[in-house]
Amino acid sequence: MNKHTRQEIFERLRAANPHPTTELHFSSPFELLIAVLLSAQATDKGVNKATEKLFAVANTPQAMLDLGLDGVREYVKTIGLYQTKSKHIMQTCRALLEQHGGEVPQTREELEALAGVGRKTANVVLNTAFGQPVMAVDTHIFRVANRTGLARGKTVREVEDKLMKYVPKEFLLDAHHWLILHGRYTCKAIKPQCQTCIINDLCEYGAKETAA
Repeated sequence: MNKHTRQEIFERLRAANPHPTTELHFSSPFELLIAVLLSAQATDKGVNKATEKLFAVANTPQAMLDLGLDGVREYVKTIGLYQTKSKHIMQTCRALLEQHGGEVPQTREELEALAGVGRKTANVVLNTAFGQPVMAVDTHIFRVANRTGLARGKTVREVEDKLMKYVPKEFLLDAHHWLILHGRYTCKAIKPQCQTCIINDLCEYGAKETAA
């Protein structure tokens, strides 16, 4: 795929959705961090349902610690892997207070040092909370990048590195959200919506002629 095609893809995605953002509900970097921690192997809808009640009673590291492990568990028990995630939340809140003055750090290294925070989670927080042009590659972005030919790679990191290299700079800040939303609602794993896709003619997906 050449750079002119990539440019056109993102121009169309931007025209259709000029201000994309995460579907997770949050009102501070801390709330976003907790929401993303909870979102692994869970839907944004399910996370939002739990955090709406959780953040109403605890939306700072100290308030979360005051709630206690059992208290946090009670609010997030509808989410997959909630036992482990609850422990990570407590450990992360403690680290934020002890090492960062209760604030969410703004570097990938410091974020990844927090319990339960991997590269993808760190990138989501850096991009969405702090406006840094980084790429958090999830299953949707991995699929879209490979399927369309935008940035093919065998690993998540390979796709991330290629996207950072190939996505035109003017689109880099929002590219993460456009690609996730495209993968979630159009370029789905099963039955991709090729017939209604706004970048169909630019895509290199071999099976699109037979896709429903």
